[in-house]
Amino acid sequence: MAKFRPERIDGEEQPHIKAGLFKIRIPFYHWRWSWPEGIQGFVLVAVALAAVGFIQDGIGASPDVAVLMVFMFSMLYMLHPTLGDSVFPGWITAGIPLTLGFLGNFEMGADRIYALVALQLLVAFLFIFLGASGLAKKITSFVPASVRGGVILAAAITAVFNVVNPDTSRLIGIEVSGIIGMVVCIVILYSLKFAPFKNRNWFFRLISKSGMLAGLIVAMVVGVAIGELPMPVVEWGISPLPFGELFANFTVFGLGFPSLQFFIDAAPWAILLYLIAFGEIVVTQTVIKEAGEVRKDEIVDYNVNRTNVIIGIRNAILALIAPYPPMAGPNWVGGTVSTVERYKQGKKGMNSLHDGLSSFIFAMAVAALARPLVTLLQPVFPVAMLITLILTGFACAYVAIGMLKNREDQGIAAIMSIIIFTRGAAEGLITGVVLHILVSAYKKYRKNGINEE
Repeated sequence: MAKFRPERIDGEEQPHIKAGLFKIRIPFYHWRWSWPEGIQGFVLVAVALAAVGFIQDGIGASPDVAVLMVFMFSMLYMLHPTLGDSVFPGWITAGIPLTLGFLGNFEMGADRIYALVALQLLVAFLFIFLGASGLAKKITSFVPASVRGGVILAAAITAVFNVVNPDTSRLIGIEVSGIIGMVVCIVILYSLKFAPFKNRNWFFRLISKSGMLAGLIVAMVVGVAIGELPMPVVEWGISPLPFGELFANFTVFGLGFPSLQFFIDAAPWAILLYLIAFGEIVVTQTVIKEAGEVRKDEIVDYNVNRTNVIIGIRNAILALIAPYPPMAGPNWVGGTVSTVERYKQGKKGMNSLHDGLSSFIFAMAVAALARPLVTLLQPVFPVAMLITLILTGFACAYVAIGMLKNREDQGIAAIMSIIIFTRGAAEGLITGVVLHILVSAYKKYRKNGINEE
């Protein structure tokens, strides 16, 4: 009897259909359902739904329209595993303050929608052009470690500061539950002291498979118990799907296409967003590479050009049918790292990285329509965002530090990251490149025996 799905030969790639740049994997045929990631996806839809606040602040959408946009955004995640990308995509998280700042220059209403559509279409163009031309992979290959490290370190600083900023701290009012949730997640995913318990006890082994889920549950229980989080009020049925309101009031189909001036105004901001996303691509590349070094039974192909094209397609679709302030970005670090860390535990727990990532993504998309689940988790949305940002900061920090092999690179990256954080991506990148040229030139002359008088 023929098997339902093709099986991978050890040491090779997960089966797929080759289609030029893409490697098509049909859902549930080229990958298996993974329950631990599927369950996480259903619960951690709370993280995806945290975008509701950004959508309302950015373009004034109603809660129902915002949830519908989250569902559409989450469904587009499936483009990545379906077209061959071994990653859990996400927002351009560190760029959200930039996007909201840009939108703040326009009156709420049609002008703000036009501005967001123009910005997202330009971001889509950059991703597609650089990916399809092959320039994206070359950029990643030729950018020196000091500059790559600086961009990633800046992302770490931005993510953590977003949590602890004394003026706009996301911790205010949820200090105890938020901190407990973050600590539980970090211990489960990264603590060397916790690791031995996973091999001794079924309970700890089960917790280790839950990734971020355990931390979120603990935070919710504690938060409700001490009054930091409200008791959830569960509503039944399916989340409303107000497509008419969405298309009429928030898309080019109802409002028309933005004028050229909106594209001119958005151009520098689009470049900044791509530069920030570039750092997340480097983080993803490093995380996937580390996974491959542990799991020799599977070749995991992470192609920077393909990633760029898929991200561009997502942004182009969203710009037309659901303009999205957080933008479509390369990587949700929390979901990717959570899945990769469990994948590293061996083939028995997760046959292929595509199994875990695809199950996680699919479950999260479907869960956005489950009204009981959405309303049950609504109180913990703020904590889910905190956990995501802290895990992003943690992963970005260790990746950046790991790639900086000498003190010169470390110094350049540190200065560059601070300038990106305080002054912006363009100034920081220029600073990093100039410092790299100056320091590298000095080291080259010194190596050749040319010393200062």
